[in-house]
Amino acid sequence: MGNLYYGNSAEPIIVPDVELAHLKMVATTKLRRSEGFSVSFSSARTGRSTLWVHRAIPLRFDFDSAEPVKLDPAYVNQLAQDATSAMGIVIDLDASRMAKRELAAVA
Repeated sequence: MGNLYYGNSAEPIIVPDVELAHLKMVATTKLRRSEGFSVSFSSARTGRSTLWVHRAIPLRFDFDSAEPVKLDPAYVNQLAQDATSAMGIVIDLDASRMAKRELAAVA
């Protein structure tokens, strides 16, 4: 599990490394172009939270794994399209954790 630090908050948003790596790719591309966008995180345990991501606001990605995550180009593209929509990017943290457990069970 990785950590996303946003703004002045010392409290991270805990996100699976795979999700965080894909979000990082989209965020750095959008911010390099000076394009703001929204990202929402939802979880049955913590509820829903939305951030407005803007280049003037500090953003830090900390990954649990030292090895880089292999990115899925189709998923990066989907997140990039979502970032341009009125809804923005929505990451369901419960679904991300479930997918990780299912992959571990198969391996």
